[in-house]
Amino acid sequence: MRQLIPAWIRIPVIFFLIAGLAEYFIDSGNQPAFIEQPLVMLFLIFVLILLIGIEAIVSSMDNILYQSLDAEGQARYHARKVKTPKVITWFQETYKKLLGSKPMEEEHDIILDHNYDGIRELDNNLPPWWIYSFYASIVFAAVYLVRYHVFDGKNQYDELETEYAQAAISIEEYKKNAKDLVDFNTVEVLTSAADIKAGQAIFETNCVACHMADGGGGIGPNLTDKYWILGGGIKNVFKTVSEGGRNGKGMISWKQSLKPAEMAQVSSYVLTFQGTTPANPKEAEGDIWVDENAPAEDIPTEAIEVKTDSVISIEN
Repeated sequence: MRQLIPAWIRIPVIFFLIAGLAEYFIDSGNQPAFIEQPLVMLFLIFVLILLIGIEAIVSSMDNILYQSLDAEGQARYHARKVKTPKVITWFQETYKKLLGSKPMEEEHDIILDHNYDGIRELDNNLPPWWIYSFYASIVFAAVYLVRYHVFDGKNQYDELETEYAQAAISIEEYKKNAKDLVDFNTVEVLTSAADIKAGQAIFETNCVACHMADGGGGIGPNLTDKYWILGGGIKNVFKTVSEGGRNGKGMISWKQSLKPAEMAQVSSYVLTFQGTTPANPKEAEGDIWVDENAPAEDIPTEAIEVKTDSVISIEN
């Protein structure tokens, strides 16, 4: 298999396969992972050096095994070899030059005088591919230093803050269209006919027993006047529907039975009772509720002397 697929094909294929996996599993936005994250670049450089090193070792071992064969064995080895095209031969020769190793018949020129129990040592130079990789790492380090420490390029902390900001924007956009994420702080009055109709259906199913169909009140308080026990306005009404009335008396909490969107719909429907005239209105309970942000002309005259502690604002 190694004879059919030369090293100059094996190494790029394996390298780009690993680079593709890194790109697939690492989320780097619109740019390649090795550009956005320097550690990925270092990892890919390490992988490339490792692949070349493995090929060099295997090739050296093949050369040693070949030299250990006798003349007949070497002849059979050559006979089994697939005839290699010239272009592949050129790449193979270039690859050998990148290894910078000498054939065994020339090793006597670089053998050292040291002798350790019959073990001799060769004075081989570092392979050119290793030297070039080392130079490349120096260039990379210089570029990295200039970009991130001289010109204050974006680092991982800046990228994290940018991602947080984008995530916050995305969450807010999602909340605008996700009605079931509404809560006491974000609820707004719903005015569409579909929402009001849905709120009416919920009210008639769950609330008429205490508040009457026209909101005039019975067991529960009158919903048509300007007096509120736990505060008026969409936020206070939503909170009352969600959490329930006063401890020991008042209505139950509906947050276990109704979705947030449904509570927003029924709360908006309840506010439509304001200013209407029920058949048998119940006596007013609670205090007049005043929206502190409302224009002065909209404040009822009855509320002029309302005590500060009885005024419940919809604002936090």
